[in-house]
Amino acid sequence: MSKVLLRPATYENLREAVDLVFEIFPLDLRGKTVLIKPNVLRATNAEEGVVTHPSVLRAVVEKVESMAPASLVVGDNTGMMSYGANEESFKKTGLMEAAMGYYENIGNDSVKLAFNPDFVPTVSVSRAVLDADVIISLPKFKTHGLTVITGAIKNSYGFLPGAQKARLHKNAGSPERFHEMLVDIFRLRVPDLFLVDAVVGMEGNGPASPDLRDIGLILASDNAVALDGVMATLMGCDPGLLRFLQKAMEMELGDYDPDMNEIIGKLTPFDDFKLPPLGGEAIHHNEAIQDFLHKRTLLQPDVDPEKCTACGTCIEQCPVSALFMIDELPEVDTEICITCFCCQEMCPEKAIELT
Repeated sequence: MSKVLLRPATYENLREAVDLVFEIFPLDLRGKTVLIKPNVLRATNAEEGVVTHPSVLRAVVEKVESMAPASLVVGDNTGMMSYGANEESFKKTGLMEAAMGYYENIGNDSVKLAFNPDFVPTVSVSRAVLDADVIISLPKFKTHGLTVITGAIKNSYGFLPGAQKARLHKNAGSPERFHEMLVDIFRLRVPDLFLVDAVVGMEGNGPASPDLRDIGLILASDNAVALDGVMATLMGCDPGLLRFLQKAMEMELGDYDPDMNEIIGKLTPFDDFKLPPLGGEAIHHNEAIQDFLHKRTLLQPDVDPEKCTACGTCIEQCPVSALFMIDELPEVDTEICITCFCCQEMCPEKAIELT
């Protein structure tokens, strides 16, 4: 049985919540190498709710600093693949300042590891991830069009630097296989503590949706499966319908059922929380819908001409080159598109939806 904490909090009074997290989930950090990994999707204003809020990162950095680690690194591999994008993302979001001098571009040094040959034989993982004695993961409470939630397990996708994340999207080929691949990546180095920024959450067609919602919570656990089960439940989604949680439980990484874990705090699902298309669930048990997904006709990028600035980011980030510009508006080749959501995630104007 794992513990999951739900603690009321605002960005102005995080210290008590963070202190309680470390009291319930104690870590001996003295003399240890510590990595703190926020969720940094791309360069954006923190108030858009796309990234871990700087106030959360600063509160955790201050707490860890007080516990006398030998070294401390704050880093993530963002979704952007261009040179200098990592530093730009941390600066624009305010996370660079919140890192209090401990920021490192962890994408600059990596180690190749054996991986699941069903996807790729090897992956490169940031050396900082493998060198850390303790990893503290700081996910953001968000929806995701491909995985429903982007929580504790999904946050470990940022352990992989460079363009390989996009290539893995391509190699997965279907939403169900992408779910399974996420668990394999998560298992490469399971973090030691998870603290979710759920003060302001995101609903709708995340992970870069304009639909924000006041949640008013900090969530925490030392078990990602239990924590993601609570996140899904809060969103009104049955965690048992999410393939990545099914696989994680099959691999004995934890139990996603809140009834099988110790919930510290009040777990009350939102009855009107907006989930992504398909209710987010891959509907693993529905063969007709699975076939629909595999044919990639369910969701395709739809560009809002009123919001699009023709910046070309979506075209640059597409792992299969399925987007091209016509009359200053991106168009998609539906025969090539793999519905990986990269264009939607990376669009700085939130001009793309999957419909």
